[in-house]
Amino acid sequence: MKRRTKKLLLNWRIILLTVFLIGSVVTLAVRPLTFGIDISGGVALVAQTEHPVDADTMQLVVDSLQKRLNTLGLRDITVEAQGDQIVLVKVANVTTAEEADAIKNVIESQGVFYMEFDGVIFGTGQDVEYVGIYQIKPDNTWSVPFRISKSAAEKFAELAKGKTGWPVDMFLDPPVNSLLVVPDSVYNLMNSSEFNAQVPEAPTLLQRITKAFNITVVAYANQTADELADMAEGREKIVLVDLNQGLQSELENMNVTVRLVQRGPGESDHALIIRTLGLYGPYSVGEGLATGQPQQDVQITGTASDRLTAEQEARQIYTVLKSGSLPVKLNVVGMEFISPRLGENFKYQALLAGIGALIAVFAIVYFHYRNWKIAIPVASTSFFEAIIILGFAALIQWNLDLPSIAGIIAAIGTGVDQQIVITDELLGGTKETRITRRSNVLKRMGRAFFVIFASAATTIVAMSFLLIYFVGTLKGFAFTTILGVVIGILVTRPAYAEIAKYLLGED
Repeated sequence: MKRRTKKLLLNWRIILLTVFLIGSVVTLAVRPLTFGIDISGGVALVAQTEHPVDADTMQLVVDSLQKRLNTLGLRDITVEAQGDQIVLVKVANVTTAEEADAIKNVIESQGVFYMEFDGVIFGTGQDVEYVGIYQIKPDNTWSVPFRISKSAAEKFAELAKGKTGWPVDMFLDPPVNSLLVVPDSVYNLMNSSEFNAQVPEAPTLLQRITKAFNITVVAYANQTADELADMAEGREKIVLVDLNQGLQSELENMNVTVRLVQRGPGESDHALIIRTLGLYGPYSVGEGLATGQPQQDVQITGTASDRLTAEQEARQIYTVLKSGSLPVKLNVVGMEFISPRLGENFKYQALLAGIGALIAVFAIVYFHYRNWKIAIPVASTSFFEAIIILGFAALIQWNLDLPSIAGIIAAIGTGVDQQIVITDELLGGTKETRITRRSNVLKRMGRAFFVIFASAATTIVAMSFLLIYFVGTLKGFAFTTILGVVIGILVTRPAYAEIAKYLLGED
């Protein structure tokens, strides 16, 4: 008996299940689950384009909105296209009308795109006359061609003459005419040559934005709200970067317009600066552009470590260039708040539903087989599967909404079906017949897993269509269902088969 138990514990399928289970528990302990707005509360806004647009234009609108809303420092933002005119924007943890109105204004504004060199704005989105399709070369270098107006080309030629390698910056909705209050580390980085492209002696990013946008950057040294308000006299707003919300409240009570930019999990100073300023670049001035001769047809180039990264970088620049002159305007036609208290109620109900499903599984399996050795492992395996799914969701910071939770329950249901197939094969199809020979056990397990893999493949294919071709809540349901099925066939189902063979004396 001890030998059989030791053999079970050392089985690689049991070890794999144990590793995944421990990893999931640790992940959930150090990285809590994140929830969608139907659970955590927030606001959903429905925006409509002025006229129907094609799929490429709609994707451009979605990408641009995502980038603009990210610059506000908001978290858990979802922007989805629905058809050829509707865009659904969901933002979690937004509970006040003022916050919702700020988001509405961003959606309805077409944004302002700036091109800056040496602290001088030489062009805006209105000067981008054409943006060509980006190209990726076999060596993973990429280029985005575009055409600027004659006046912008002439201005840039004059500024960049003889300045090969100097930094060229592009901005989307930067905080113009504002006071930027930042931590010491952020201030020092902005005032270094970090953003100077190939020329360390060029003006720093701090100097360039001060000259171009009238942005004053100060390092936070425990200044009071009154002191900051005095420093911001005549400015449109104060931008607090990675600082406490108490300071924001004090300034707002003084009728000062404040924008709070919070640091994201693991976000570096470099990334925080880029997001705060809406900065893209800097890009180096090539030799051909430093001759003093105006050139309207120009391009931005870059090099990446692999093709996927090159594709992402090129598409980002393509989107930014296009978003400065969007071909369509959006109007918010609907807005709905979801209370955090209502969301907590949904979370509680979802938890009860999950517990109820596990209890129902245990009861039905027990009354079918009249055997604790079958009912307990089936219910336990389903519970372990749910823990692993939640651990994976926490690891990738997937926002769990109600459909996602329903997908987990659906995956558990599919798993129970497959465990019953395994159990029936071990029992030989009846309660009286027992499998005694190892060769027969292997044959029956092979037959059981053939059925399981076929069923899993069918489910994955069906859910993949929802994940790829549909939008909204169906994506969450499809994702967690697929995740549950994959975890089941790779981890929990093989482990259950070994446990069942051990408990039924079939190994």
